Amino acid sequence: MKNKLSIIWISFVFFGCTESQHLSDIKQNPTFVDIAPIIYKNCTPCHRAGESGPFELMSYADAKKNANKIKFVTQVHYMPPWPADASYTHFIGERILTADEIELIKRWVDNGSLQGDEAKTPKAPSFYYGSSLGKPDTVIRFNRAVPIKGNGDDHFYIVKIPMKFAKDTFVRYFEFVPDQRKLAHHINGHLINYDEEKKQELQSGLSYALDEYKDYKQLYAQLNILNDDGTFPTLTPNTVYYLPGYTPPRYPNEIGGYKVNKTSAIFLKSIHYGPSNADVLDSSHINVYYGPKPKRPIRETQLGTFGISKIEPEFVLRANQIQTFHTQATLDADISLLSVNPHMHLLGKTFLAFAIKPNGDTIPLIKIKKWDFRWQYYYTYQHPIKISAGTTIHVYGTFDNTSKNPFNPNHPPKQVVQGEAVKSMRTTQEMFQFIFSYLPYQNGDEQIDLSK
Repeated sequence: MKNKLSIIWISFVFFGCTESQHLSDIKQNPTFVDIAPIIYKNCTPCHRAGESGPFELMSYADAKKNANKIKFVTQVHYMPPWPADASYTHFIGERILTADEIELIKRWVDNGSLQGDEAKTPKAPSFYYGSSLGKPDTVIRFNRAVPIKGNGDDHFYIVKIPMKFAKDTFVRYFEFVPDQRKLAHHINGHLINYDEEKKQELQSGLSYALDEYKDYKQLYAQLNILNDDGTFPTLTPNTVYYLPGYTPPRYPNEIGGYKVNKTSAIFLKSIHYGPSNADVLDSSHINVYYGPKPKRPIRETQLGTFGISKIEPEFVLRANQIQTFHTQATLDADISLLSVNPHMHLLGKTFLAFAIKPNGDTIPLIKIKKWDFRWQYYYTYQHPIKISAGTTIHVYGTFDNTSKNPFNPNHPPKQVVQGEAVKSMRTTQEMFQFIFSYLPYQNGDEQIDLSK
């Protein structure tokens, strides 16, 4: 019996040491076999054809060609982009490399960026070109391309995209896919549902117009958006949304979705194109995904600029100063918080949002220690967060209007204000918003897994 135990112990030690040595070898001499899962999870979703990444990372050849770039951007924590502080709040789809993963990439590059056993190399994930949601059920396009002048100025357009279905239907998602990705700053789009007896046709009228109107009824008439009797149609706001780095949040089937009438339209009430140095045309499109009848429509609101709460102190960013502003709102009903979207422009420095319950307890919502205008995610929680009536949401934003801010559009710095109406959306102006999506609270919402 003693001899058998000795044999078992020796075998355990031998194989245990062999396994430990194998793990050590991977850490000391990693190959692409070890690196690929990190790349495919954190980099490939953007570094693929039709997406924002400047080069593809779909294969070993792609990674080897760009190995030094990958090493550099991961070492300085520039990539993968994930502005939210994971030590404060967690969200679905976090792209954060651990210290060990960063070191593994460094050693892979330093050791020659070897492929390893080709047979063991993981396959790249499959994606549908031009979408983060997969193959759409249908695609709707601009009737006419929108001309963007290369005069170095911001441009704001309003676009109508008519839709005609055989019958009333239900849509899960509208996904905006920009054609001029480098110029697309933000898109806010509404769904227009027409009563059948109030609208006969939508094709006539302007397809787009510059947002320079003070009388929107006149604009709506020129776009042929009004009902045939001249009244305003029903709008479902923020049906289509886009910001740099934005990926549409995906919720379980019982949450969200839209009823769409036979005669309907997507009304892009605000398309903001950033400055261009060349005349270009934009032929963006919208992917449409059908789904079941909505059971719990999503609601959305915002604090701060154009929102339900006042910004204090007055939102004036003085030249050569770093200033912090605050806005707050107290809820009058229980809600289930789904997603949050902080928004600032180029002078943004840090962002913090939390909620304080009536009993004084704090609910952390989001913290961004280093604001980056290029990555404005819609952050979705793993489970809805219950925020009870009487709870106050607090938001703090710090702005850097000094010459030390490399993104400051003004040299030398000058006073910046919010601006009026559409002018507030210019990249040279500023905004301070906390946008969030929610449901009226129901018992058990906290248990819903929003990642499924």
